[in-house]
Amino acid sequence: MADLFSAEWMTRYQEEWNNEPELADALAKINFTSTIAYGIEGEEQPRGVLVVQDGKAVNAGAYSGEELSWDLRASEDNWNKWIAKGLGMMGLGMAYTSRKLKFKVGDYGAMIKDPRMAKPFIKSFSVMGRV
Repeated sequence: MADLFSAEWMTRYQEEWNNEPELADALAKINFTSTIAYGIEGEEQPRGVLVVQDGKAVNAGAYSGEELSWDLRASEDNWNKWIAKGLGMMGLGMAYTSRKLKFKVGDYGAMIKDPRMAKPFIKSFSVMGRV
């Protein structure tokens, strides 16, 4: 298996993202366009990046200085736990309030209040488990 959030891992994640209607199709309905980075807490910059246009992941790979809409950070242990088990709404809230999941860039409050964004965000963790 590829290293977490490596270019190879991110490319597989892009494929799985686009194959999941509850993610890609749901976000297409709200014209969701963002550049999302994923990384390890304590590291200077994120490891991987996913570019989403109108719900579809159109580019993925290693982070190389892109301007970010979202930058999500957690320990590698927590990422691996969430990837293996998924993350529900309550788990997401606990991860955020306990600072196990950090949003270095992006508005968690706005996202979580909008079910059209929150449900796909939660779905993205189970999609990571397919990589």
